Amino acid sequence: MAEKDKPKIHVVTLGCSKNLVDSEALMGQLRVNNAPMTGNVDDADTVVINTCGFIEAAKQESIDAILEAVGRKNRGEIGKVVVMGCLSERFRNELRAEIPEVDSYFGSNEMPKVLADLGVDYKRDLLGERLLTTPAHFAYVKISEGCDNPCSFCAIPLMRGGHRTRPMEEVLNEARGLARKGVRELIIIGQDTTYYGLDTYGERRLHDLLGGLNAIDGIEWIRLMYAYPAKFPTDLIDAFHEYPKLCRYIDIPVQHASDRVLRSMRRGITQRGLRELLLTLKERISNVALRTTLIVGYPEETDEDFRVLTEFVKEMRFHRLGVFTYSQEEGTTAYGLGDPVPLSVKEERQAEIMEIQQSISQERNEALLGTNVRMMVDRHEGEFSIGRTEWDAPEIDQEVFVRHRTPLQQGNFYDVRITETTEYDLYGDVVGS
Repeated sequence: MAEKDKPKIHVVTLGCSKNLVDSEALMGQLRVNNAPMTGNVDDADTVVINTCGFIEAAKQESIDAILEAVGRKNRGEIGKVVVMGCLSERFRNELRAEIPEVDSYFGSNEMPKVLADLGVDYKRDLLGERLLTTPAHFAYVKISEGCDNPCSFCAIPLMRGGHRTRPMEEVLNEARGLARKGVRELIIIGQDTTYYGLDTYGERRLHDLLGGLNAIDGIEWIRLMYAYPAKFPTDLIDAFHEYPKLCRYIDIPVQHASDRVLRSMRRGITQRGLRELLLTLKERISNVALRTTLIVGYPEETDEDFRVLTEFVKEMRFHRLGVFTYSQEEGTTAYGLGDPVPLSVKEERQAEIMEIQQSISQERNEALLGTNVRMMVDRHEGEFSIGRTEWDAPEIDQEVFVRHRTPLQQGNFYDVRITETTEYDLYGDVVGS
């Protein structure tokens, strides 16, 4: 078949950055196999949907995307629909029964089968080869797959399986390849990055991995995400002093602060333990930004439990914070507790936490007025060049806006003097311009 006659493949990615990496790996394999791809679904013959099944809203988004693709197929606009990823891993039989028009369903760990279904060979020697969909100067690096933590609310082990560490040299080779392509920031992800190495090497080896990444020429920022608070490896704190490329930023999801809720959530840590860890991180890592996520409306969360949580947020003064409303997930330990907290109450609690955080964020930003910060430029919008400091991850944290005559170079670093702030953004001018 001539290349112009091969079906063009369009990949839809839903959910988290881990799914994004999987899609980039899929497209990397497709590219090496000379399979035609398109970024425009209107030009596609085949649509591949990489689904998310984490919480109810994500599941619904995935189902809507599948139904939209099936609608295109039924109208003769595309010839084939392939569904892969977390939702398909978890509910494959149900999806087959409810949406039989999909040609193939695959789970979250079946890349070779997906590629075979698309008519191309899976090349194991290309592990780490990806077609980046992020801006060229940053990339996510997945250092592990799955999770061994027993959190009662979480369906990730049902979809991704137990924790599996990627070999260190494999990760380093991927990072070196990304650096050669011009990537300057590596964002380290996994279901639990602090667990890295325990299953393979018999000990936690994240510190060593970060040292290897720090030594790669061309990389300037390394950002750590998804650091599980229970059994946090203390040698990781030393890494922030030893490795200058490691951003003073830690994403550490605490989920709650009430001991009663933490126990039911099976988080493996108490409020006292959380407080001691967070205060230690602040004390031993100068100028560190702590990001966290919380869950409100858990089945056993009373008004008093919620008050404990709000006081904890006020006390800890996180730099960045996100809040999810509890989603009852079939197959999880907490499923049997039901979902007794009304959605209206969950949303009220969510809004209250975010109002507290908004005030904290505004105070923190106002303290930066008149100071200089180093920013990496991500993109341009109208009269602004927009970027981030080392205290901010892409897509989820705040940004720095610099008004320009000539757009600043995307992917480059600039020193910026902050002249104006809002609750979640900074505005400034390039120093010396």
